[in-house]
Amino acid sequence: MTNFVLVAGAWLGSWAWSDVLPDLRAAGHGVHPLTLSGLADKQGVKAGQQTHVDDIVGHVERLDLRDVVLVGHSYSGIPVGQAAGRIGDRLARVVLLDASVPVDGGSFVSSWPEGRAQVEAAIAANDGFWPPLTAADCAGQGLTDEEAARLVAGATPHPGATLTEPAVLPTPLDGLPATYVKCLLDGDEPSREVAELLEGERWELVTMDTGHWPMFSRPRELARVLLDAVGEGR
Repeated sequence: MTNFVLVAGAWLGSWAWSDVLPDLRAAGHGVHPLTLSGLADKQGVKAGQQTHVDDIVGHVERLDLRDVVLVGHSYSGIPVGQAAGRIGDRLARVVLLDASVPVDGGSFVSSWPEGRAQVEAAIAANDGFWPPLTAADCAGQGLTDEEAARLVAGATPHPGATLTEPAVLPTPLDGLPATYVKCLLDGDEPSREVAELLEGERWELVTMDTGHWPMFSRPRELARVLLDAVGEGR
């Protein structure tokens, strides 16, 4: 039995995966959506980037999970990529869903050269938190009005330190078995860092014709993509 550990991106918590869970569970797998510290139902918990890495590693070890597929969406690709190297032979695969990837010594905002100053200014102006996304941020991402409203309503401020602190990679990413899922409405091409990893033998690329939040816009298709990653899709 595969154990899927699902980690949503900035502003979101475990609740964001609710429409994806039924198909994964129906296929007979363990499914473990995780809220990172400082977000959603864990608001008020102080968090830096390594706190989020520890959240993921601690969750896997506390539940004694094996055959683990770590799924990181958007921002959470940063802590998931680091956690993957720390859980050792518990790891079966990493799936990065339209995600950032960690670079040793780099941060989430350092991969956004054109937007770094804007994000850092927003954090500074909001007591150390990145303000939640708005309805305008959802435009063009394949979401219905209802889906966008649900996404925005559930979003909470994101701890700024997790976005600006540097990553520490215990294991080079190119040595991990990985699937990268590119959501085409959020850009046709993966980032330069991802493109370089996809040149390796252990990384594969999958595309989805939807926007940046497929757990809302295409949850059943996303579940099939995750099952395909472990050889159990259609």
